[in-house]
Amino acid sequence: MIDLNNILENAKYVAILGHIRPDGDCVGSCMGLYNYIEANYEGIKSDVYLNPIPGCFSIFANAKKIVNYTGFDLLESIDDFPKCVQGSYVRKEPYDVVFALDCSDKKRLGPAYPIFKNAKKTICIDHHMNCDGFADIDYIIPDYSSTCELLFDIFDYEKIDKNVAECLYTGMVTDTGVFQYDCTESHTMDAAGKLMDKGIDFSYLIEHTFYEKTYNQQRILGVALQKSKLTYNNKIIYSYIEADEMEEYNVNTKDFEGVCEKMRETKGVGVAFFMYRQNDGKIKGSLRGTANVDLSRVAGNLNGGGHKKAAGFTLGNIKMEDAVEKVIEEIIKEYEIGNN
Repeated sequence: MIDLNNILENAKYVAILGHIRPDGDCVGSCMGLYNYIEANYEGIKSDVYLNPIPGCFSIFANAKKIVNYTGFDLLESIDDFPKCVQGSYVRKEPYDVVFALDCSDKKRLGPAYPIFKNAKKTICIDHHMNCDGFADIDYIIPDYSSTCELLFDIFDYEKIDKNVAECLYTGMVTDTGVFQYDCTESHTMDAAGKLMDKGIDFSYLIEHTFYEKTYNQQRILGVALQKSKLTYNNKIIYSYIEADEMEEYNVNTKDFEGVCEKMRETKGVGVAFFMYRQNDGKIKGSLRGTANVDLSRVAGNLNGGGHKKAAGFTLGNIKMEDAVEKVIEEIIKEYEIGNN
């Protein structure tokens, strides 16, 4: 267990970073740590740097203080970073401590990497199986459901207020699929129950951040489901959305949240994958499964990573049909390994 008091001793400036394209666990852990420091460490100035977050997470306390940046590619120089920032504030001087949360490798920090690189002390807190650690201090426990669950253990429970509890609970909810994925353990449920005792409106948090969808999200989900196809004796289901369809239905990458999970619910299916084309032409994909298939290995072979039952990957600017064939091939390999 890392000692937060020891890490923050004598620190005056702290930065909190998450991975590009932040999800619920990323935003929840970043804002949970930010709000915890704000409430308990007088004299420390903290900054959170993230890609623009999905609108449903704007309910978190102090979410408006996030310094948003655009782009996904790794940067090396701090002089280049301000060009990516939506606003005027960027601290160019080295931070005393920089936290990288829910981030499996430095590439996932994207344009914010120079902030991490220039820090006097770096801390990586993560739960991904493929995270080998890249900081001065690494705290990585793949058995945990989420980075938010890790932070629950790190924080002093008596010092967790409602604002912090809302962030941590939401991150756990989204990364466990409302506690239904197999990453959910008894400790996860115990932690969630103790966060509920802080007076959070847990029903609202679940509905607003996990289930509630915009009209455009529902429409593109319908398109994805209508286009979906079964293969490998109906054990694999897949679908994809091209750039012109995103324009037609007025959606962006954030609107695809939950599409792969919904496909996974198809009876008899063991693995679902969903892909879409990014502005740079590359293909971004999600994998979800219930079968005895290690999706973290599938994703690892496709320039990605994640967990056994939930992972993501990125492919180059290739034809979508070729991408489909490549992903299916990797999934079948793991199917055969899992059943031998």
